[in-house]
Amino acid sequence: MMYPEDEYLMLSGIQHFAFCRRQWALIHLEQQWEENLHTMDGNLMHERVHDDSLREKRGDLVITRAMAVSSARLGLSGECDAVEFHRDRSGIPVFGMEGIYRIVPVEYKRGAPKENDCDVLQLAAQALCLEDMLCCEITEGFLYYGETRHRMKVLFDAPLRERTEAVIAQMHELYRRHHTPVVKRRKACNACSLREICLPQLEKTGPASAYLKKCCTGRTHHETAVQYALHQSA
Repeated sequence: MMYPEDEYLMLSGIQHFAFCRRQWALIHLEQQWEENLHTMDGNLMHERVHDDSLREKRGDLVITRAMAVSSARLGLSGECDAVEFHRDRSGIPVFGMEGIYRIVPVEYKRGAPKENDCDVLQLAAQALCLEDMLCCEITEGFLYYGETRHRMKVLFDAPLRERTEAVIAQMHELYRRHHTPVVKRRKACNACSLREICLPQLEKTGPASAYLKKCCTGRTHHETAVQYALHQSA
């Protein structure tokens, strides 16, 4: 299947989706966004990295920044923080460059390595887009974390590729349905910039009909409705 360009999703959204599907839907379906300390810090790091006028050459290594990538097969488009072209006999020819090169994407993150795989999935999606664009196979990439100032190697093996493509398909399905899912509150909600928009704590209250049924004994409908409103605002 090939997606038309007007159905392309943002490549960076896969990180949001893997972290929290509701967060992804609020941002990418409902166009809602709020900044906090974490997002602003991340934006500053990416501003330093995303200078598309920068192209470094260090011997047999060429580094490009803010490289635009897309894939009609996956229905994705976006940018790679950095793409490294390593001169290698097993590589591929690249337009405008002499020699043949091995392609290595690098994604920059502000914090430390995470327990979940949301950053890994984003990097893998970048690699899949680059493969479709350049007709090559990319075996590895790196995640650079600002807190540790170290790179973490990511191998693009078959299970990771399958997982990445499955998540992308799920994103397209929710986008097609224009559906914002509900979520259970968890510890990660405390650091989310959309906490005041998402209001995950309200998921604990249950539907209004259940509350009204429980409290209606001996009260008028108006009294019960007022009580429910007070309960919600507490």
